Amino acid sequence: MNDFLIYTKKYKKQFILAVLCIVIETVFELIIPMVMADIIDVGIVNGDKDYILRKGAQMVFLAVISLLLGHACAKYTARCGSGIAAQIRAGAFQKMQTFSFANTDKFSTPSLVTRLTSDVTTIQNSITNGIRPGFRSPIMMLTAIVVSFRLNAELAFVFLIAAPILAFILFLIIKNVRPLYGNMQGAIDSVNKIIQENLIAIRVVKAYVRGDHEIKKFQEVNDNLQSSAKKSFTLASMNMPALQFVMYATIISILWFGGNLVMVGNMKVGALTSFLSYVLQVLNSLMMFSNVFLLLTRSMTSWNRISEIFHEVPVIQDDRATDLTITKGSIRFEQVYFKYKESAKEYVLSDISFEIKEGQTVGILGQTGSAKSTLVQLIPRLYEATKGTIYIDEQPIYQYTQSHLRESIAMVLQKNTLFSGTVKENLYWGKEDATTEELNEACKIACVDEFIDRLDQGYDTILGQSGVNVSGGQKQRLCIARAILKKPKILILDDSTSALDTATESSIMEGLKKTLPDTTKIIISQRISSVSHADQIIILEDGKINAIGTHETLLLDNEIYRDIYESQQKGEQTA
Repeated sequence: MNDFLIYTKKYKKQFILAVLCIVIETVFELIIPMVMADIIDVGIVNGDKDYILRKGAQMVFLAVISLLLGHACAKYTARCGSGIAAQIRAGAFQKMQTFSFANTDKFSTPSLVTRLTSDVTTIQNSITNGIRPGFRSPIMMLTAIVVSFRLNAELAFVFLIAAPILAFILFLIIKNVRPLYGNMQGAIDSVNKIIQENLIAIRVVKAYVRGDHEIKKFQEVNDNLQSSAKKSFTLASMNMPALQFVMYATIISILWFGGNLVMVGNMKVGALTSFLSYVLQVLNSLMMFSNVFLLLTRSMTSWNRISEIFHEVPVIQDDRATDLTITKGSIRFEQVYFKYKESAKEYVLSDISFEIKEGQTVGILGQTGSAKSTLVQLIPRLYEATKGTIYIDEQPIYQYTQSHLRESIAMVLQKNTLFSGTVKENLYWGKEDATTEELNEACKIACVDEFIDRLDQGYDTILGQSGVNVSGGQKQRLCIARAILKKPKILILDDSTSALDTATESSIMEGLKKTLPDTTKIIISQRISSVSHADQIIILEDGKINAIGTHETLLLDNEIYRDIYESQQKGEQTA
């Protein structure tokens, strides 16, 4: 709860004002039955019309004040609830930005989305809908019980029987419903996962006519969510009929015993009427309080899920970082091993050792699954090496801060990503203050200038989510241009020219060589033509280095390289 209170500090004022409004409103509402008793026992019994009107005016005044205070309370609780939810959501999102890929993989993307949306909304609703009854009902209940004992202590002992019964029912419901709420939120995660997968891969789904299969998959998780929600809310809804049963049984008991007291003259009709009003207030307070407990139970389940994000320790940290800066861009791997999970039996990368000098161009080849992408993701510390050390400028990469390390490295990932917004806004990711001349130069090197004029509004063309309104080749060129704008010390192209023809690819490589001569370049590719010009080529096989050399030496000495070369040559001749 200490973690939760951190996000409430900013809205302490609204919270206090809401509670004050609730307390004053409750006091005024509790006075109303006392005034009503006076009207009956004094005004009506004595036939005093002026007294009745005067007391009636007091009741109206108290009701109007209560109404205004109720409105103010609703305003402050809404501000408090939405504000705290916004703070939690912002804090969780900020914490997520510190996660490495390993941390994100642990939660899964759909689960993180659910926690920042559905779970936060649950907490917001609990605050907004729970503050008023949470503070109003205890005050109302305690005050009403005290007044009831003053009116008739003998009759008020009925509460001592009803209260334990209500408390026991509430305990049983909360005890059983709490784990069900956790299951329900987990089911929401599964629904989000299926929806996300389907929307991302919608073209594949339609191309393979797998719509019915996807509907069936969704129906399974949707039915599971429905079942979880039904169990949760069915059990929670038992709260109301159980409490109503006890409430009506209490009222009948009071009417029975109270009626006998009135008949023998030990109690006045007005006092019994007032007593019944307070009984109803006590029982309604108990019902409201039980609903608050149910809200808290669900919100605590959601908070526990959110707090897992806050308590997650980033795998990659800057605890060993200094104020070093990258000036050259040389890279050295020294007996590096890597596996995604500590519990995994085998390493994805094993005994990786090589050196790249400043300004060199290095190609990396290997069959699918040989861990080429994994290898280059270790350089900017997107993942942390399990064993061994990676050096940049002869300094271990953990001695550089993550921000500086990644600012010095531009990476065009295998899966090209563009964001919703204009072409220009996407390019500015490389350099926020880039001039028009710099944009034009980067786009010329990346051959973006070949198609930018054909877009509806040029640089101001709006790209859909993930750049759906540009082709795969255009997307790759835009991502390369974005990386060029960064003018990095190290440039990594992870199979980022696969959708380009050889002429365009050759033009881009030539442009990179002229424009960024001092930048160290690492090129992952399936095509030998993409890396044949490299200063050295690394052949990976099953996560291990098979050979390192130039195009000419590997062609002579390495069977894997020669087989790839010959198969591609035959393919070109056939084409």
